[in-house]
Amino acid sequence: MPQIQAVFPDQKPIDRTTMNSWEDKNFVAAIKKTNRKKIVMAALWTEVCLAFPAISAIEAGYEVYVVVDASGASSIEAHETAIKRMTQVGIIPVTWLQVLCELQRDWARKETYLAVMELLKEHAGAYGAGVFYVESIMEEHNR
Repeated sequence: MPQIQAVFPDQKPIDRTTMNSWEDKNFVAAIKKTNRKKIVMAALWTEVCLAFPAISAIEAGYEVYVVVDASGASSIEAHETAIKRMTQVGIIPVTWLQVLCELQRDWARKETYLAVMELLKEHAGAYGAGVFYVESIMEEHNR
């Protein structure tokens, strides 16, 4: 996916054939190489590409967060059922906005503030509309 590769240009995609990426030794090696015990995951198919490796990662002792609104499924029912299955084993569902704000952590972090604001305005629906609104008020106030 070129959009994802553009965000991580130095990362080489892991070519595999298994539905459960955790069954691929190169995938697991890449995770272990990070020396982290928390994993944030999203996938094309919630009920397969996300649920299978997320559950396997939990079994391997990792703390797993799944970005539910950055993953899809063959139906709404399949998506919701997969999320329920994952939460039953301790996986924590989050949204992309939660992940973004947790990474930003503080609006005073100037090095990432503008990029985060642009993401919010472009992709965050009502939250993004709120950013536009506040910016317009601030702009009017500063005139």
